[in-house]
Amino acid sequence: MDTKRHEAGFKDRTRVSAARSTLLEAVRSHGRTERVPVGEADGRTVAEPITAPSPVPGYDRAAMDGYAVRASDTFGASDRSPAVLRETTETVGREEAARVHTGSDLPAGADAVVMIEQVETVDSTDEIEAFDAVAEGENVGAAGEDVAEGAHLYDPGHRLRPSDLGLLKSVGLESVPVVEPPQVAVIPTGEELVQSDPDPGEVIETNGLTVSRLVERWGGDARYHDVVTDDESLLRTAIDDAIGAGADVVVTTGGSSVGERDLLPEVIDDLGEVLVHGVALKPGHPVCLGAVSETPVVSLPGYPVACIVNAVQFLRPAVARSLGTTVDPHPTRRARLTRKIASEPGTRTFARVRVEESADGDGQESDAENGSASTSPADSLPEATPTRASGSGVLSSVALADGWVVVPEDREGIDAGTAVDVEYWEVTE
Repeated sequence: MDTKRHEAGFKDRTRVSAARSTLLEAVRSHGRTERVPVGEADGRTVAEPITAPSPVPGYDRAAMDGYAVRASDTFGASDRSPAVLRETTETVGREEAARVHTGSDLPAGADAVVMIEQVETVDSTDEIEAFDAVAEGENVGAAGEDVAEGAHLYDPGHRLRPSDLGLLKSVGLESVPVVEPPQVAVIPTGEELVQSDPDPGEVIETNGLTVSRLVERWGGDARYHDVVTDDESLLRTAIDDAIGAGADVVVTTGGSSVGERDLLPEVIDDLGEVLVHGVALKPGHPVCLGAVSETPVVSLPGYPVACIVNAVQFLRPAVARSLGTTVDPHPTRRARLTRKIASEPGTRTFARVRVEESADGDGQESDAENGSASTSPADSLPEATPTRASGSGVLSSVALADGWVVVPEDREGIDAGTAVDVEYWEVTE
């Protein structure tokens, strides 16, 4: 055990961006792929370039209800001088027309459609009168107009959405090549943790459960381990076994700081290498990032809020890198702070906030960069109220929040009334 580390604490802390970059240098795309039915591919990451094997639509189709015609037969048609055409139900020949409906196959011989509003039938005959001259291709959806045969659809790394699945099915694909979910071993640690019915001094395990579900949302396959007590030998065995079982990423919760029972930094350093220990981030600076047998290990703090913040900042991009893709920016919403957020210069602060529509309607907002006031519609900005200014162990402050406001390292807090961006952190990818 490194007693100097316990005595010294965190004198130097790595900036968030630098710590993330260091970790990602140790993460590789695992490269395993599989084919899955299109209907089961929602949220999966594309493994190979995908092209359209057939066009959409696969035939020329009517874009309007009306009559399919040869455009040349309607030349000069008008209200006063309609084109008289014979109605047919088969191939459209010269001076003939066939009834069609939106989306139906355009009959052979036809090259345009006269809208039904511009046509009248002639009583007791098989003739119609067309009052509109149409050009070739008018009111016709050509084959391949939506998607051409051989068109490039998706690149590797694209995460499929429900609308993508509809497109893939429309071009005739029954299965798609996707990346296998990376295996993420989630190991909760701490001698005080129990799964239920805690006695005095015991705590119900929640971090491993929360992190496991986040991993699943981010496209990984979470392997939730039993709680491991604060014992170097048992911790070493748990990490070794997870890597031996094929984990692409190992994440632990708890035991990452500098206390006497915070053993994971030594265990990781003994098995492999500690890359970063201590990040300029609040809440949750005691995160430890390392690598063992070329497998990244993310050791998250035990306090629930700190655990979640660090999981989003470090574990999420590690899972994405293992999938061979990158993370999308968090969805954000502009809001006005109702109370000041305090922060420590040099530390990136994640302040939990609840967002509600403004009730005062004063229409004033402050610019987040220079603090100057500006006028806006009364209901243009909702209110962002911090759910808790401190307390990295208060899980309800996250569960009851809508997102967080990020205070960058070069700011010393943000004043009440300032317009800020609220990150909705529970992104689904």
